[in-house]
Amino acid sequence: MSRLTDSNVALAKEIIARYPKQKSALIPLVHLSQEQNGYVTREAMRHVAELIDVTPAEVYGTASFYEMFRFEPTGKYLINICGTMSCALMGADDLMHHAEHTLGIKAGSTTDDGLITLQHAECQAACTEAPTLQVNYRHRFRVTHEQFDRLVDDLRSGALDDEVPPHGTLGRNRQHIPADKQVGAVPPDEVDGAPAWITITEDS
Repeated sequence: MSRLTDSNVALAKEIIARYPKQKSALIPLVHLSQEQNGYVTREAMRHVAELIDVTPAEVYGTASFYEMFRFEPTGKYLINICGTMSCALMGADDLMHHAEHTLGIKAGSTTDDGLITLQHAECQAACTEAPTLQVNYRHRFRVTHEQFDRLVDDLRSGALDDEVPPHGTLGRNRQHIPADKQVGAVPPDEVDGAPAWITITEDS
């Protein structure tokens, strides 16, 4: 799939309706497209642009700012090994070389079976737990070579399916806001008073 499916178009319209301006839904819709395809395709960016009335360049320009979006085919599992200072000092380079040997690929590549993509990463905000890595943005701390090999074995066997969903999955529970709990999407230039949730009394 490349463009959003019919069911995801319906979901996209529900998401768009939560915002006072359609363009505000850009990031959630890019997440939705990545969850569908495993990465953000050119066709999906064009589709998102159509849905919120912007240009594909605006979609790409915004989405490409964020590290979590991928724009090329990615394995079911994306392993990011941190290489920033603390992790580097604690053996991240050796861990990356070991990972390349174990997987039979170089960093930036995907295994032949399409299961695992290996990447360098910048700081993962766990410097006291170096060296660190993430699998689909789920952390692993103080990773040894043996732990890495066991991780790969578990991913290949499906032992971690309950813990690590396929790449692109933003969350296991889709947000749903009941109609009576919505604040109402009013364009900013149409606001003529205080928000409805603010109660103003004569004593205020």
